[in-house]
Formats: sequence, structure tokens, C-alpha cells
Amino acid sequence: MKPQKSVIYRQIPRPDPALLARAAEFGVADLHGALGLVAGRMSLMSPAMNPIAPGQKLCGPAITAWNFPGDNLAIHIALDTAQVGDVLVFTNGGGHQGALWGDVACGFAVKKGVAGAVVHGACRDTDAIRDLGFPVWSTHVSVEQPEKRGPAAVNVPVVADGVLVEPGDIVCGDADGVVVIPLALLAATVAGAEARAANEVKIRARIAAGELPLDILGIRNTIETLGIEQIEGTWQDGQG
Repeated sequence: MKPQKSVIYRQIPRPDPALLARAAEFGVADLHGALGLVAGRMSLMSPAMNPIAPGQKLCGPAITAWNFPGDNLAIHIALDTAQVGDVLVFTNGGGHQGALWGDVACGFAVKKGVAGAVVHGACRDTDAIRDLGFPVWSTHVSVEQPEKRGPAAVNVPVVADGVLVEPGDIVCGDADGVVVIPLALLAATVAGAEARAANEVKIRARIAAGELPLDILGIRNTIETLGIEQIEGTWQDGQG
């Protein structure tokens, strides 16, 4: 095996634009659910990954950057490779040492048409970034000064907030969190999200007509199948 070293890949695999546009119509909850129990959980970042402003949303292919702790050289290289609509995904392992993202780089990202940034590490200049209207999710906020010396790796597979992100994977974020859709699963995920959305329309109509979610979702049958005891009384009634 060759020793690992700093590397920059300037291209990423890219999704079908029409398919990406369909994915962007859905929220993180529908896309996460459509991925299924296993892939959905593996692809969902933790609640530590927070939006810096309300109302943010993004959906686009990942440009990835691995940064040495305390350093953000890779994010500037990644930004140089990004195209319109791309999502920047940065990690330094998740530490707060050395802010990975700030308003100066953000201003250039806005000018370039980048869709947003997901930062497994620290972001700073948050008020200025909000004023720019640039969507950012991060696990930390810290003004700690970063170095720009490397080592660095750009557009390689990274693990960001516990999720494997390969260059070109579809990163979607909203107020509920961030999910990463593997490029190979995009078509199936979009189809699943469309089916879920259509089913929810029917469920809401049935609720509006007077049916109970307990019946619509089959919860009564589940209670019976599991043999869960139901007692007509309070918990204190059985004490004494």
C-alpha cells in the first residue's frame, strides 16, 4: 500500500440534473425515510449538525474536503473546484480547533453559485454569513484561527459527522437535519420519497374525514399482536 499523502481531485461524479431537481422537492424527513431503515440511518447526520439560520434548505452533489485539525487549507481548494449548485462538505474530524468556514470564503461561494456548506467542525462569522443568505450547517461555532498548511485531501471519500460522504453523493439539508444520498441510490430514493409523499396526502385526507391515525396506521393491530396490556384505570389503581 502506498503511503497516504495530500491529494486534490478536481472532478466528481455528477447526477442526472432532472433526478437531482426531483430530489430537491422533498424534505430531509421524506428522503431519509425513502432510503430505508438501514441506509437511512447510515446516511443521516446527527442532531449536532445544526443550521446556522432558520429556513435554510439545500440539495446538491458533494464536494468534499478533509482538513488536518486546526487547518483549513482544503476548504479553499474545494471551493475552487466547486460548480454552481454544489454542496461543500468539510471535516477536520469534528473538532472545534481552527474554524473551517467563515464569511470571506462564504462571499466567494455565493458569487460562484455554490448551494451551501456542511461543516463537521467549526464555523465562524455566523452573523455575516446569515446576512449573505448562504445556507450553512455546522457542528461547532468557534472563531479560533486556522492554519493553512495542510495536509489536505479534496474530493475523496470522507466521514462527516459519522456519515460516509463520497464526492458526488447528494447532500440534502433543511431544518430537520442533513442526509447524504449515495449517488447509486438516488433514483430509488426519489421514487420512494414520491411514493411516501403521495401516501401522506391520502392519510391527511382520511384524518380530515374523521379517521384516527391509530386505525389508519394499523396501531391497534400492532398493540394486539404484541400482547400489550391495556388497563381501564390509572397506574395508582394497581398499587397498595
